[in-house]
Amino acid sequence: MAGGTWTTQTKARPGVYINFAAEPQSAANVGERGIVSTALTLNWGAPQTMISIKAGDDLRSVLGYDVTAPEMLLVREALKRAQTLLLYRLNAGTKATATIGGLVATAKFGGTRGNAITVAVQSNVDDEDQFDVVTYLAGEEVDSQTVAAIAGLESNRYVDFSGTGALEATAGTVLAGGANGTVTNQNHLDYLAAVELQEFNAVALVSGDSSLKSVYAAFARRLRENDGKKVQVVLANAPLSDYEGIISVKNGVKLEDGTAVNAEQATVWVAAATSGASMSQSLTYSAYEGAVDADVRYTNSQIEQALRAGEFLFTPNGGRVIVEQDINSLVTYVPGKNPSFAKNRVIRVLDGIATDMKKLFETQYIGKIDNNPDGRSLFRSECVKYLTLLQDGNAIQNFNSQTDLTVEAGEASDSIVINVYIQPVDSIEKVYMKVTVK
Repeated sequence: MAGGTWTTQTKARPGVYINFAAEPQSAANVGERGIVSTALTLNWGAPQTMISIKAGDDLRSVLGYDVTAPEMLLVREALKRAQTLLLYRLNAGTKATATIGGLVATAKFGGTRGNAITVAVQSNVDDEDQFDVVTYLAGEEVDSQTVAAIAGLESNRYVDFSGTGALEATAGTVLAGGANGTVTNQNHLDYLAAVELQEFNAVALVSGDSSLKSVYAAFARRLRENDGKKVQVVLANAPLSDYEGIISVKNGVKLEDGTAVNAEQATVWVAAATSGASMSQSLTYSAYEGAVDADVRYTNSQIEQALRAGEFLFTPNGGRVIVEQDINSLVTYVPGKNPSFAKNRVIRVLDGIATDMKKLFETQYIGKIDNNPDGRSLFRSECVKYLTLLQDGNAIQNFNSQTDLTVEAGEASDSIVINVYIQPVDSIEKVYMKVTVK
């Protein structure tokens, strides 16, 4: 008896033709957040390169230090909240070098960390014709090779070897001449061009340079308004930005070990916290991990003035430091942008909807589904499922699938028009209580 699968009911032979298919799964999904990016001047690492870092990664081979080192302060602050840090090294620097007879050892990357590398050449205890070439970073062995001559050496994660001839024994030769070099505004422009190609939620500028702030602010506006990439940029002391895509950080914090994190440096934590927050989460009164005080304290009237100016600030509260209010720099309200647009939780909801709906359409529908009533109805159904997920997750409320969403044919034969009415959920931040005493 014949068998197999079928597409149309036109088989010639008698038999059983069976198709197996999984139950259709909804493509609607709430996108993940948690990717932050920043560009820093570093003592080690691949220059002008985007480095993806997650909590628990071994940083020594890529950045030259363990995560606990003081030089890794801002990396640590970012990883307190972000799932992934996209780190870009702005500077290239000068590579440290050392010459040992005919052997030249050159640091893998430019920067002052190369000056902490030592190369030792010792006779092998088991074979007098062989040498042990050991590389140390800050006194700790990071590589060891046993070879007969210079030609047998291979570069490692810290040093490139070159030269010819026989090896000469040395108890330890320190590489020298490593320097960090200078950073120009062009390096920042190169960074923005690189990060634009990545998926991320927020960017932090660790600088007080007013011209750079303008460049980063323009970057945020272009990506949000022209490219449909709903990201936020975090700047220090930039309240005049007056834009929901820009968060202006007014002050910093003091950590429990005595380290001061100023406003420019605190942009990294704010951007990471913003990236890591879900659409149903506000950072208002969220505690800054490991902080015991604000680096600059303000009076009640100063705090109120700062909030009205669209400034994101930290305040001490019961031995910890909290975010006073999770707001962005928007302070000018016009039709279509009411005060709720100044709340970052609301912006996360709106940005999330824009990003997720775009992704849903691009991956599942564009070029694949007919632009007819059935096709539009199918897409509308996916939109309803997505918005229902948001409502179930307390990101939006009062959504009525019958009245708050329409998917219609556009003016062109290949276009559709979607109208969505949503009400983002905000967090309770103010309690007005009246107590009557009888």
